Amino acid sequence: MTKRNHYEEIALQIRRQIEDGRLQPGDKLPSTREISEQFGVGRSTTREALSALKAMGLIDIRQGGGCRVISALPADQAQRSAGAAVPPELLSLRDGRKTLLELLEVRQTLEVSIASIAASKRTPGDLAALRSLQLEMERAIGDDMEGERTDLQFHLLLAKATRNDIMISLFASITGQMERAIRDIRRVELYANRSVARRLFEEHSAILDAVAEQEPLAASLRMNEHLAHVERMLLRHL
Repeated sequence: MTKRNHYEEIALQIRRQIEDGRLQPGDKLPSTREISEQFGVGRSTTREALSALKAMGLIDIRQGGGCRVISALPADQAQRSAGAAVPPELLSLRDGRKTLLELLEVRQTLEVSIASIAASKRTPGDLAALRSLQLEMERAIGDDMEGERTDLQFHLLLAKATRNDIMISLFASITGQMERAIRDIRRVELYANRSVARRLFEEHSAILDAVAEQEPLAASLRMNEHLAHVERMLLRHL
């Protein structure tokens, strides 16, 4: 089994089943024991994968360990956890370019704040996880699938470093829906192109350096520059 076959790989495979429609809202997932046996991992690894899927807003973990798919669009549970109703415009990105532009704007505002707070609150454990992921990101340059996975994981780790459950839920809600709306464009434009992927790696590294130095202002500025760059590339296709 490859290095990817840890909790992120399990989460990715289940997520794809939800996106592809093989798992529908309301479907019950196999038990933790069954998933662990399927992937040949310990139950703690499976629980981490399920927690990641919950953070994305894709599943609900019931008391006693049962898990059900919430929605093919990961806004439902995340927004309820934050105590807010799901805005109708977030449930229908197909409505047009205007909605996606608004969503990109919200994402930028949120993630700039996340970077700043993460720089203030990050722990040695957070930093170690981010540094380890940084190595994976560099190895993934030019690999669209792995580039996408490590990119999403980087931003999720930053959100978790804020220690703010509401912010984590909002992050999962907004980014989860946007990623699905722009996935095909993003893979071709950002990750399969080695020169672009290299620049994105350098941008993520700059954000991480500011977080490591616990410099909130620098972290927020680097994040703003990174997201503005990504947005410019995406808007050429919208």
